[in-house]
Amino acid sequence: MATALFISREDLTRNTIVSGSVDTQKFIQFIRIAQQIHLQNYLGTSLYDAISDKITTNTLTGDYLFLVDHYLKDMLIHYAMVDYLPFASYTIANGGVMKHRSENAETVPSTEVDTMISRHRQFAQFYTRRYLDYMCYNSNLYPEYNNNDADGMWPDYSADFTGWVL
Repeated sequence: MATALFISREDLTRNTIVSGSVDTQKFIQFIRIAQQIHLQNYLGTSLYDAISDKITTNTLTGDYLFLVDHYLKDMLIHYAMVDYLPFASYTIANGGVMKHRSENAETVPSTEVDTMISRHRQFAQFYTRRYLDYMCYNSNLYPEYNNNDADGMWPDYSADFTGWVL
């Protein structure tokens, strides 16, 4: 089954430094991954599936459209960047794993990429906290939010990523 994307290519290119000339096939899977991992984590499976179904059937209206447009798109844009940036300069082809180098551009060091990832994670956390605050007062508008099946994910109520604990 195809995954209904909560954002478009244009949403990503208009709101990040991703150039409009970047091939969609280079980053579309990272939108899907970020959506399934990060958004589903905060929405819970039932609300995630409800919104996905509404997008697929072109019935996303009212409170659900408001939620997507005012909270979820901004979250997803920056979570997608967190997931995309580590892989942005690589391609796997018949010749193996390749790193692109342009004649008139300089490859940035990994520390700079890590800084960009960190900033996008901060942006995503900001928008996630806004979403969680909104849901705290408006969860009654979305009955699926606290109604998950046994095999579904329950929503996470904390937006803070403090790093890995080893």
